[in-house]
Amino acid sequence: MKKEFWFVVGSVEFYGENNLAEVRAHARAMADFWNEKNCFPYTIVLTELGISSANISDLVREANYRTNVAGIILWMHTFSPAKSWIAGLKKLQKPMLHLATQFNESVPWETIDMDFMNLNQSAHGDREFAFINRRLNKKNKIVAGYWRDSSVLNEMSSWMNTANTFQECEVVKIARFGDNMRNVADTEGDKVSAQIQMGWSTDYYGIGDLVEVVNKVSSNEVEKLFRIYKNIYEFDFGKNDKLFFEEHVKEQARIEIALRQFLTERNYQAFTTNFEDLHGMRQLPGLAVQRLMAEGFGFAGEGDWKTAALDYVLKILSGNQKTGFMEDYTYNFSPGNEYIVGAHMLEVDPTLAAEKPKVVVAPLGIGGREDPARLVFNGCQGKGVVASIIHLGNSYELIINEIAAQKCEKESPKLPVAKVIWKPMPSFKEGVKKWLEVGGGHHTVYSLALKSDQIIDLCTLLDLDYKLIN
Repeated sequence: MKKEFWFVVGSVEFYGENNLAEVRAHARAMADFWNEKNCFPYTIVLTELGISSANISDLVREANYRTNVAGIILWMHTFSPAKSWIAGLKKLQKPMLHLATQFNESVPWETIDMDFMNLNQSAHGDREFAFINRRLNKKNKIVAGYWRDSSVLNEMSSWMNTANTFQECEVVKIARFGDNMRNVADTEGDKVSAQIQMGWSTDYYGIGDLVEVVNKVSSNEVEKLFRIYKNIYEFDFGKNDKLFFEEHVKEQARIEIALRQFLTERNYQAFTTNFEDLHGMRQLPGLAVQRLMAEGFGFAGEGDWKTAALDYVLKILSGNQKTGFMEDYTYNFSPGNEYIVGAHMLEVDPTLAAEKPKVVVAPLGIGGREDPARLVFNGCQGKGVVASIIHLGNSYELIINEIAAQKCEKESPKLPVAKVIWKPMPSFKEGVKKWLEVGGGHHTVYSLALKSDQIIDLCTLLDLDYKLIN
């Protein structure tokens, strides 16, 4: 479904029809400019002016009803008495951006008169509108600046992606194969609370439900996918016999086909596995999971359903760019070059790769199954965030740490897993300490495509508490 954003412009009837016609003309020129110049990843739809309590309420009801409307952008062209907005804003269920701008960029000092002042008083209208939003405790975004400026357009575009992500949150479904890893605390959480607050619903499946689908995958399907693997990845046989290697890679192809079928047929966007619950599986899903994450599915290991949901949501927000499930693995304390090494047993997202991944088959040493195939690579460098969602008994909280990732220059021939390296802000010591003080989990979503303010905007829409470490 193609999403759109409604552009609602506030004014007031007592200015007269001639002046309202000019307001409409200004609003039309702005909407046309944004659409014709492709300023945003979504279409802007200009609505009727918001000039009375009745018509504002009608606009809001219609926006709430239309599933293709991801949010509304409100601009006060003139003075717009805020009592007219109360009934509509109380009904509003879509994300709202208050654009504090005006049609003209500069004050026309040589020609300005009272007619101009009466018609072009966005500065007046902004304050009246912002006040009523505060009174109503609305979770709106405010962007201030001239409507053609690139910085304003970038802020608006970023918010639109957040608003669209918020709407996607309402339908996130997580399939959980097995339970949580035994005795692990921070992967737990209240599923009912998560569904009420964030729209995330989680369903349990015994691993046998997946095994049944795996066993029905045909050899032809496996061979076809295996040929795709050979075309796009480097095969690193290592010390493995070629037939042994290929057999184990084909098993991951079989699991990938089954997982994709299982998830898509039942409309799941995220899933979890658990190495303690593999009855009937030949391998822990590795390469299979990595490829599904690269497609946009959310994932987390060890039954961590809430991180799997967060992974999917942040993939939507980032356009599935350089964003994926992560786990803090080990520290490097070398003076002047302290950093965290992030990885997982197998499941590191290929969207994070700085190089062409290679397929490796190696022992796992956990789970008690045959050697699984996985993609191995080093992560890219850049600035980004790691985020962890935790449940504190009565509420959820998102922990966000701004980071600087660096490329790994060291080889690790005895550690056949994909890995990333990052330095937490504001410094290694303070970043690690602050993360531990606020109870950040060991599972995170790691992104070099998102900024903390984008995630904070999403937290605001979800009414989700957060802690920012920067």
